[in-house]
Amino acid sequence: MPRYEFRCRTCEDTFEVSRPMAESSAPADCPAGHADTVKLLSAVAVGGSSAAPAAAAPMGAGGGCCGGGGCG
Repeated sequence: MPRYEFRCRTCEDTFEVSRPMAESSAPADCPAGHADTVKLLSAVAVGGSSAAPAAAAPMGAGGGCCGGGGCG
């Protein structure tokens, strides 16, 4: 079940709520009972890795029809 992060505007506490996606936009009371809360946007990683992308191959070192050796 997805977890959604909320912040209470009254006491400034941040808390999480587990609920179905169909109820993702429903309001949530903070654990202290305050109703003035706002849902926070979460940073979600989808696929990929944290590694830096590979450097591009130097010019002239590519494949092509003859492996980059210059056809001729």
